[in-house]
Amino acid sequence: MNALLTVLAIIAALIVLLLVIALFLKKEYSVTRDITISQHRQKVFDYIKYLRNQDNFSKWATMDPDMKKEYRGTDGTPGFVSAWDSEMKNVGKGEQEIVKVTDGERVDFSIHFIKPFDGLATAYMLTTAESENLTRVTWSFKAGMKYPMNLMLLFMNMEKMIGNDLQIGLNNLKSQLEKA
Repeated sequence: MNALLTVLAIIAALIVLLLVIALFLKKEYSVTRDITISQHRQKVFDYIKYLRNQDNFSKWATMDPDMKKEYRGTDGTPGFVSAWDSEMKNVGKGEQEIVKVTDGERVDFSIHFIKPFDGLATAYMLTTAESENLTRVTWSFKAGMKYPMNLMLLFMNMEKMIGNDLQIGLNNLKSQLEKA
């Protein structure tokens, strides 16, 4: 009986310790990747401002070819929504909305994940002219995890997990735009 109580006390102490640690951990993370594309800045921007075009380059859009997609609004303008619904757990269900367009420069998005976990994120794509026909595209993603779920950030390398997906998308974007 004493051994069982000792084991339970140790487990309880570990749980309390983890909850205390979670109080002091960051609750947000951001990941940014960029790539240089051999095209004029305006041409690149005119492509990325349309959220539907992410279906052609985003890794996430290609993970389930059978996912249901729905679009609402006028693409390339604030308020346009691209929604997805997949039976695959790693794709899930959610919506991405254009919240701001700075013409020729930047598109800001709001992302609402519904399944498998409810969550919110923001993202943006920024174009910067490196020269007349050379454009740097920056893709950034920012999200958070509420307490005590933020404890998972200790064990998950979001920089690598999301960063790799962003880089794959940017590489696909480069291939798309440089062959055009």
